[in-house]
Amino acid sequence: MAPKQSSEESPGFEEGMKSLEGIVARLEQGNLPLEQSLDAFEKGIRLLRVLHDKLGEVERRVEVLVRDADGVLRVRDEDDSAS
Repeated sequence: MAPKQSSEESPGFEEGMKSLEGIVARLEQGNLPLEQSLDAFEKGIRLLRVLHDKLGEVERRVEVLVRDADGVLRVRDEDDSAS
């Protein structure tokens, strides 16, 4: 059995989405025993939370991109967001 991954070792977003799609497909087939279905569901929920956090990080990074008066795209520090 492989050890659980820490957040630093979590899969990339695309890889995580493929894993989640695989879990959903297995559950939708409806032929897993109850215990395996529950394990797959729990794994899917954990993966969904990791992916949600990754999307949140990306959203925060995108939000710091701003256009200045000349229309030039610049990166603004999160600390500068109040100005």
